[in-house]
Amino acid sequence: MATKDPDVAQSLATARLRELEEARRSFGLHGRRQRATLAAFAAHHLIQKKRAGKVTDGWLELAENFLGRAAAFFGSERDLETIRVSDVRGWCASLAQVKTRGGRTLSAGTVRHHLNALSNLFLRAQEEEVVPPGWNPVAAMMEKPTAQRLEARWLEVPDAALFLEAARTLPTRRSQLGASLVYPLIATYLLTGGRRAEVLGLELEDVSFGRGTVTFRPNTWRRLKTRTSARVVPLWPQLREILDAYLNARSAGIVLHEAPASRLLFPSFRVGTEHRLMELRKIFDRVAVRGGWQAGDIRSRALRHTYCSTRLQTLDAGAPVSQFTVAREMGHGGDSLVRRIYGHLGDVRHRAEVVEYRVEQHAAALSDRLAAMLGDGSASAGL
Repeated sequence: MATKDPDVAQSLATARLRELEEARRSFGLHGRRQRATLAAFAAHHLIQKKRAGKVTDGWLELAENFLGRAAAFFGSERDLETIRVSDVRGWCASLAQVKTRGGRTLSAGTVRHHLNALSNLFLRAQEEEVVPPGWNPVAAMMEKPTAQRLEARWLEVPDAALFLEAARTLPTRRSQLGASLVYPLIATYLLTGGRRAEVLGLELEDVSFGRGTVTFRPNTWRRLKTRTSARVVPLWPQLREILDAYLNARSAGIVLHEAPASRLLFPSFRVGTEHRLMELRKIFDRVAVRGGWQAGDIRSRALRHTYCSTRLQTLDAGAPVSQFTVAREMGHGGDSLVRRIYGHLGDVRHRAEVVEYRVEQHAAALSDRLAAMLGDGSASAGL
């Protein structure tokens, strides 16, 4: 019915017969009856992921976005069994041209995340027998994009001290998170090495002044990344001072004003309900710009790398601290990540008994930058 040309009609009929023959043979070999379209099965896949409870809501949101792009490229009604390796290669090429909000194209690492999401979907399709065993065009690709491995951004001790001082002296904006909350938040990242969500999910009871510890453990606000992420980190003297002053001001209503009582160490309130802080980029950008960096230069991950590198220079009973000790404080099961990724060797040697970032210890090196930051022509005002 699609054409009056007999040759075209014959070609179309042959193609349709081939599809029907493949479906018959597939049913005979594998007993599959259902037809799985990409959009419908992607929705089912994400629901099953949510029910399993092994991934976070953030992961699900990203996976939904990645699979949505796949459906837009392949077609939402595309049968999973008709997606070939050549199709996936075409999708890769298309993703490499996608522009971000900043005007840049997607990185190779981000494209790989898209492929991983689609590959995971095909694994479920195999398990539920809607495609033949082993049918995964993503896994069949021999050449896949990979993220470019560059040394992560981190701060040497004097730079970290300046960044922390910029947070301490940050002017308060009534419409944004007050500077009195920014300072202890930045300090907690720098002096615990916690991941972004780990620090934002800390509760008051996780900080023990009596034992001198900060405990990272799963709670109702967030899970931990791995089984070894549950850990205890020393409450270093500088962080003790900062959090003690912060909590005293908080109990007096100076920080959170008339907000209700909160279990979170760094809470956010919307319509009177306690929530975990979610957006930190603007906060980090304000602190970075004040300290002389560019907006976007420093994120919480850079502070995690900074803690690890600084901790590696500390002493433990008079001897250099063990890499395994540092790895456990970072929430790793072994020290390989410390050696390969998180440990950095800078130009400044700062052996100390504790992890600390005090501007007065680096006054000579930071004099001009402090003066420029404070805008009064004298670095002494910030010491």
